[in-house]
Amino acid sequence: MDAAKRPGPRSSEDGTTTNRRRVVVADDDVLLREGITSLLERFGFDVVGQAGDGAQLLALVEEHVPDLVILDIRMPPTQHTEGLAAARTIRTRYPRMRVLLLSAHVEVEHTLELLASGRGVGYLLKSRVVDVNEFVDTVERIARGDVVVDPVLVQDLLRASRKDDPLAALSAREREVLALVAEGRSNAGIARQLWVTEGTVEKHVQHILTKLRIPDSGDDHRRVLAVVAFLESR
Repeated sequence: MDAAKRPGPRSSEDGTTTNRRRVVVADDDVLLREGITSLLERFGFDVVGQAGDGAQLLALVEEHVPDLVILDIRMPPTQHTEGLAAARTIRTRYPRMRVLLLSAHVEVEHTLELLASGRGVGYLLKSRVVDVNEFVDTVERIARGDVVVDPVLVQDLLRASRKDDPLAALSAREREVLALVAEGRSNAGIARQLWVTEGTVEKHVQHILTKLRIPDSGDDHRRVLAVVAFLESR
């Protein structure tokens, strides 16, 4: 995103400034869209627009340049991948804008490219929206720049196997750590989940990156690439 288009502190109606994250919500299901909007506003987000299709979404993004976009993968007119296409366009125009994809079904094949596009991207099943705390936690992590994949999908991938599994070189513990990385957890969060030290988790992560032959590029995208490798192992 160009510096001129980067959202800074906003002025509220009473003239004070606010750092509330601005969000656009896009889904052709009006009840779900309104529910997400109400929930986000209750937890301190500023929903600046709602859209029922990809064209409306892109227009709202251009108008408001929000911090985060939450959208359904399938939207009118064909109910196929219009939402995903809009998300790709948004990330091309605004590379640092956060994007959370919602889906009623597990359909990760079309989303790998977007998940690999950098920080602040998530994939969540709509059934997860009913858990208020979990949904808000996911939105906040994506807003901070994490990459988050629905835990149901992660567990489904863990159960899947194939002959040319690129994760075959990983130990059982390393696969477990990678699954938690895919859920967007930090090293500290993984350590709490597995009852080990944060240093132990860091060693596991380094072993995973080495075994998957992900080069040290000097940035934090290596974890994202590891997650993509995990998703591609279906």
